[in-house]
Amino acid sequence: MNNPNKLKMHSPNLTQENIARIRELFPNCVTEASGENGKVKLTVDFDLLRQELAESIVEGPQERYRLDWPGKREALLTANAPIAKTLRPCREESVDFDTTKNLYIEGDNLDALKLLQETYLGKVKMIYIDPPYNTGNDFIYEDDFAENADEFLRRSNQKDEDGNRLVANTESNGRFHSDWLSMMYPRLKLARNLLRDEGIIVASIDENEIVNIRKIFDEVFGEDNLLFQITLLCNPKGRSQDKFIANCHEFIVGYSKQHLNKGDINIPKNNEEILNDYRLSDSRGKYRELELRNTHREFGRHNRKNLYYPFFVNSLGQVSLDECSGCFPVYPIWDDGFEGCWTWGIDKSRQQLDEIIAKSIKGNWKIFRKNYAHDESGEATKQVKSIWAEPRFHTEKGQGIFNELFSTKNKIFQSPKSVDTIIQLLLMGSAHFDIILDFFSGSATTAHAVMQLNAEDGGNRQFIMVQLPEPCDEKSEAYKAGYKTIAEIGKERIRRAGTKIKTEFAAQNSPNSQASLLDANAQSSTSLDIGFRVLKVDSSNMSDVYYTPDMLNQNMLDMITDNIKLGRTPEDLLFQVLLDWGVDLTLPIHKENIQGKTVFFVDDNALVACFDTGLTEELIKELARAKPLRVVFRDNGFSSDAVKINATQIFKQLSPGTEVKAI
Repeated sequence: MNNPNKLKMHSPNLTQENIARIRELFPNCVTEASGENGKVKLTVDFDLLRQELAESIVEGPQERYRLDWPGKREALLTANAPIAKTLRPCREESVDFDTTKNLYIEGDNLDALKLLQETYLGKVKMIYIDPPYNTGNDFIYEDDFAENADEFLRRSNQKDEDGNRLVANTESNGRFHSDWLSMMYPRLKLARNLLRDEGIIVASIDENEIVNIRKIFDEVFGEDNLLFQITLLCNPKGRSQDKFIANCHEFIVGYSKQHLNKGDINIPKNNEEILNDYRLSDSRGKYRELELRNTHREFGRHNRKNLYYPFFVNSLGQVSLDECSGCFPVYPIWDDGFEGCWTWGIDKSRQQLDEIIAKSIKGNWKIFRKNYAHDESGEATKQVKSIWAEPRFHTEKGQGIFNELFSTKNKIFQSPKSVDTIIQLLLMGSAHFDIILDFFSGSATTAHAVMQLNAEDGGNRQFIMVQLPEPCDEKSEAYKAGYKTIAEIGKERIRRAGTKIKTEFAAQNSPNSQASLLDANAQSSTSLDIGFRVLKVDSSNMSDVYYTPDMLNQNMLDMITDNIKLGRTPEDLLFQVLLDWGVDLTLPIHKENIQGKTVFFVDDNALVACFDTGLTEELIKELARAKPLRVVFRDNGFSSDAVKINATQIFKQLSPGTEVKAI
């Protein structure tokens, strides 16, 4: 950062001063571009400047509607470049490692998203992210992929990065939008691959990058797939440090991967709402009466002629669309004579005539429709409004919940999202058995919200959190409390929140609890998953530049030398095999000792793995009799060349359906 008290010791940069003057006169003519050293800088778009100073159209580059910035092509390369990395399990930091369905991935989220491509392709129902807002006070990832794919692949395998690719995008740096876009673009492209066809992605953002995140979402997901832009009142007091007005809000933007239908992101009505709002009932269920006339006067007979037609009401209040003897015609006319219109067309009214009611009010007939609490499938849902101003959504509420969990008044983590905000989004974007991904996990509010909602509605949603081990400042309250990285805070929060939720709901669902009698959907405390597997991004376990498991065959006789890095455990190898094979990373794992060798069984017989050395034909036969779907060995793990050659034949005879591979 520039020190205003330090002498510059050089002459003024007249070019930059001239650009600043042009920017004052023609702000649209000053843009961002790559300099000679590859860094982004401000520059003049001379084609636009010529047009501003000309009285006729100036010839220039072909115009097109698109999102562009210096570094976009490099960002696309970043998304597509392969990496020679893996996920290493960390049992000691996990909770219920062998049985949980939840994941906490520690490392660069770009690497993590690439590593998840095979296993979770098209499986994630909802992605929520709270990325850096580019305020000048936060950090963004600095991705460097200037070299070609082969060079990058070699580098990423031979050099263990510590993850510190974060740089401050400060005011003195120009807080370039291009840097922020280059960070977000590859991550969103990779994230889209993981979503199911009906999946949605949601991002929290403030005014600094709301325009750009909308543009980048439009490009990656399609502008027709915009679902919402919600204004969240997160800080009613306002930010006093803001320059002109005290900002009280931020935005929540949601897009779908493919077109969704009306009602697809409705949320459930709670019992209190149904009791208070739906006071009438008939054989179909509880309902309320809503006026059929459109209550907006900008719509009427003058512009909605097809919605202007009469109902016919007899003296008993019976309604028809056909003229009848003694019936009175009722049009959507306001008391002052304005000719309005109905909200239903005549065909819909005819089809649902049994839901239409006539009521005499002050001597005049008015038409109402029955609005049922539950739809035909028995669900009671409602649309979410575009402004969230309730106190439960405030950041102050999120901070309070976090501080209570950590038994402190100090801000170990600054301004975590409210759990209720994420729960509301989960209700909009997920169902009971869905996978939720957050690759800017922060304090792990999303994981907290998933566990809380599962406990409340009996769901079995799974979470995948991704967080860089971003170092905490040594002067921060977090560091003083013993947390060296943001990832450590997130993991500890999940542990504490899980224990609290399980304890609370065990008490509420006890036989004598009033709550257990009221909420039949509440999750059993014994079945509630509050665990998580910690997996850490690291270089490949293999010494080779690039590794994929090859079919076991006789050609491997020449590959006797050990190609596995020192210090890597059998469980490390197992998870790399799971990744490469595209096997679910949350399947239950158990170990057995068979003939003195450690054998891993993943989901019983979905995958069997043994990475010990000295394997015999007797062991191979015993594993083949288990008839696993897949089996994998260490290439130099066999007691002899003959055993290695015979291994494939043994499986062909005893378990022909087994896929056999070696590393």
